[in-house]
Amino acid sequence: MEKTCSGGWFKGVKNRLAREAERPLNLTRARYNQPYEIQSIETLDSAMTDFLFTLGCYEGQEVTVLSSLGENYVIHVKDARYSIDRALAQAIRI
Repeated sequence: MEKTCSGGWFKGVKNRLAREAERPLNLTRARYNQPYEIQSIETLDSAMTDFLFTLGCYEGQEVTVLSSLGENYVIHVKDARYSIDRALAQAIRI
């Protein structure tokens, strides 16, 4: 006799995974040592946007997350390494 899953919690998990796949990734969800292209910077804080621009984080630029420790992320952009906090990492869409 074969058991099958007919909806229930499995359907909820499947729907959640489908919604997550549709959302644009940000650096907090990036894999380590894998280069990504920055699609956009999404923040309402113009000072944050300007700061990221000075680091070289802008649309079309390649970025790599090297490591994370707690709320800090070490990224590689334009032959330089920077440590940024979670708020900055969430603003960078890849």
